[in-house]
Amino acid sequence: MNKDLILRENLALQRTTLANQSTFLAFLRTSLYFSLAGLSLENLLKIKYHGKVQILMFGISVFIFIYGISNYFIHKNRIKRSEIHIGNYKEDYES
Repeated sequence: MNKDLILRENLALQRTTLANQSTFLAFLRTSLYFSLAGLSLENLLKIKYHGKVQILMFGISVFIFIYGISNYFIHKNRIKRSEIHIGNYKEDYES
């Protein structure tokens, strides 16, 4: 098997793993922004229904956070399963 091809595929999997982690951090950041918006509404806006809007913001934040975690683990498992298609690159480089 071509060692350059194996290395290229291995590096592609590493980039995919880093992209998955970056996506999780983007979900986390978005979730924190919604939480911050929920906390800020009480002080910034003196509206009649700020409690309901605040609860809505916290609900959206929790939903995004849970979705981000589940998305991360789903894609992590897919990446792990795709490693079998590379071949045994460790044995090829040792010889």
